[in-house]
Amino acid sequence: MYAASSTAVVTGAAGGIGRALTDRLAAQGFRLVIADLDPGVEALAAAVGAVAVVGDCATEAGVTRLVDTAWAELGRVGVFFANAGTDVGRGLSTPDAEWATALEVNVMAHVRAARLLVPRWLEGGGGRFVVTASAAGLLTMLGSAPYSVSKHGAVAFAEWLRATYGHRGIVVQAICPQGVRTRMLDAAGPLRDLLTRDRALEPAEVADVVWLALQGDDFLVLPHPEVAGYYRARATDPDAWLAGMGRLQAKLDHGTAV
Repeated sequence: MYAASSTAVVTGAAGGIGRALTDRLAAQGFRLVIADLDPGVEALAAAVGAVAVVGDCATEAGVTRLVDTAWAELGRVGVFFANAGTDVGRGLSTPDAEWATALEVNVMAHVRAARLLVPRWLEGGGGRFVVTASAAGLLTMLGSAPYSVSKHGAVAFAEWLRATYGHRGIVVQAICPQGVRTRMLDAAGPLRDLLTRDRALEPAEVADVVWLALQGDDFLVLPHPEVAGYYRARATDPDAWLAGMGRLQAKLDHGTAV
């Protein structure tokens, strides 16, 4: 489906899944604009022949600069990977500022990008909007309310985009992995074992699954196929699913203060 000289933007490209996506797309001949808060994205861009944008792609000013730069450098944006994310916050004691950060980065960054991209795509040629959500956006993330809520929001917004614009040539997909060997997994603490129960994937393995997904238009991209079964169980019997999650939480709580 995608030939050499196809164009894409990748946010959160300096590490993890974003870097793996950048490497894979560059290897396939894509022309790229890649973005991150980390200035290290400039070295990656130089290595793969991409254009780097250093800055906060969650703010209105930041995402406008990114999209305008991409359109100027690439001519048009064929695929936008809304990959940047954050896992700030934990439970009920999470400060409002961290809740705001989670929602800004994990949800509003997508909204702001879509506001700029969708009208241009509707004018001609269509486009593809791919969000890196999480299995937490389909299930939940024990120990992190802001992450769970914001990733559900990311999936919900992607669903809305797909339902609203899919018939007009805009493909929307949501990548929903479980454990991936990134900085976030390294910082997961006692949740690490839970997140890796079905095997932790390397970022390059996720990029391979995403590349295959780009050849079609399935909404959910599941690097861990097991997540489909968990998602069905949650929908079929939410009470039983919640009881099971409660038992997992009880194990995490064992020997710790609530």
